[in-house]
Amino acid sequence: MAQFSHIIFDLDGTLTDNTLGIKNSLKYALEQMQVDGYHENILDTFIGPPLQWGFSTQFGMNERDTKLAVDYFREYYGEHGWHQNDPYDGIMELLAELDAQGKRMYVATAKLEKYANKIIEHFEMDRYIIQLKGADYHAKKATKNKIIADVLTMQQLVPSKEIVMVGDTVYDIEGGNENEISTIAVGYGFGKEEDLSAANPDYFVEDVDELFELLTL
Repeated sequence: MAQFSHIIFDLDGTLTDNTLGIKNSLKYALEQMQVDGYHENILDTFIGPPLQWGFSTQFGMNERDTKLAVDYFREYYGEHGWHQNDPYDGIMELLAELDAQGKRMYVATAKLEKYANKIIEHFEMDRYIIQLKGADYHAKKATKNKIIADVLTMQQLVPSKEIVMVGDTVYDIEGGNENEISTIAVGYGFGKEEDLSAANPDYFVEDVDELFELLTL
């Protein structure tokens, strides 16, 4: 079993459950765009990928409307949505133990970077996280592959199997694989197990307890 010296975490669906904040922000944005009659389950598909993908793919918005919808989302999220959020049970204990073991920890998220920083500061995860990289306002660096690559570059890390990406969606696993690092798929977040398995993660864990056992070897 591999021992990991550097651990890159996704945020939503991996460290924290931001379902309520994201869905409330989406509802606000769609209301402002005068979009109604949708099934609420469609909002689940927004958790993980960049917002632009969700509005354009799931609601068929053109570039202008997508940008406007994202602006409305951020308007609500920036005031209310970011703190409608909770760490998963056991996550704070996991981070503390990894820190005590001398593991180096980072966050790579498609969430807007300034909101991601507010979240980890709010929950005092920033005491453990060395580097957080998120998306910028224009989504120029919103792909998980690029965001992970940015973390590696900023930290001057050479890709190896001692570095691991931990996430709950195929974007996390594909991004880790493309950057030639190890990958752990978590089953307690927003991704579907069959999709995660198809992305060929090195490891799959059902819950935070299993993740704890794997990372603290």
